[in-house]
Order: sequence, then structure tokens, then C-alpha cells
Amino acid sequence: MGKQVNFLVTATSAASPSAIYALLSDGATWPDWSPIDAFELEKEGGTGGESKGAIRVFTTGRSRSREELLELRPGQLLSYSLLSGLPIRHHRATVSLQPAAEGTVITWQEVFETTRPGSTWLLTRLLRRFVQKCADGLAAHASQVSGEPGKPAADRPFPAS
Repeated sequence: MGKQVNFLVTATSAASPSAIYALLSDGATWPDWSPIDAFELEKEGGTGGESKGAIRVFTTGRSRSREELLELRPGQLLSYSLLSGLPIRHHRATVSLQPAAEGTVITWQEVFETTRPGSTWLLTRLLRRFVQKCADGLAAHASQVSGEPGKPAADRPFPAS
């Protein structure tokens, strides 16, 4: 059994929770605001499109990850599980959107177990950095497309570098 990892990153956007959720729930927008290069909808969800049970495929460089949408609450939360693409198992990511005076706080939490002994520290570091870039990109892009100026995530628990 691998070591369980649990971390979260945050970002703040001037955009509303509904504007951010619209981008987050539409896989085709991810290449516009994240390090992801390409998106493909492998399987539609139970009620069609990118609904619960949908399988989304994201390509970044030579890496290809398959993710299943687990929970969707418009304007509030999106949760997914990695099915393949990284040496991890028992994965669940939850992106929560909380209204704030300055717009919306995005909290992106990752929980998983590593499958390769000795890889936990490196995989955690790389994935945390990647997820922070996703959260920051989502916050900035949502602000831009909603007409609000971008705001930096000042109270980040982890450095983005």
C-alpha cells in the first residue's frame, strides 16, 4: 500500500463562483487557462455531456490522464477521480468555490495514494505545483473573461514556484 497524500492549494478571483464554475466544468476551456495542452470527452455522463460519470481525457506534453467526474454542484463544487495517467490510486480532487468580498476563493484539494515506493515526495511536489498553476490560471482567466481584473492569490499555503 502506498503512502496517502492530502494537500490543497488556493487562488482568489474577482470573478463570480458561477463564472469560475462554467470554466471548470467545461473541459474544452482547460487548455486556455491551465498547463493542459488538449481535452477530449471520452464518455458522456449519465445525463449527457460533462455530467456525473463523464470521463474526460487531458493531455499535457506526453502525459495523458483520464478523469471521471464524481460530483458537480453548479457555482459551488466539482469533484473528479483520476482513472489513469499517473502512478497514483484512490484519487479524489475537489474544487470548491466560496464567495468572498473580493470575488471567489478557489480551494483545490487532492487526496491520493502513490503506487511507486520512494516517489511520494517528488510526485507530491510536482502535482502540487501543477494544481497551483491550474488554480491560478482558472482564477485569472475567469476574471479576464468576466471583465474583472485578475487578483493574485496572496495567502497561498504553498509557493507556486
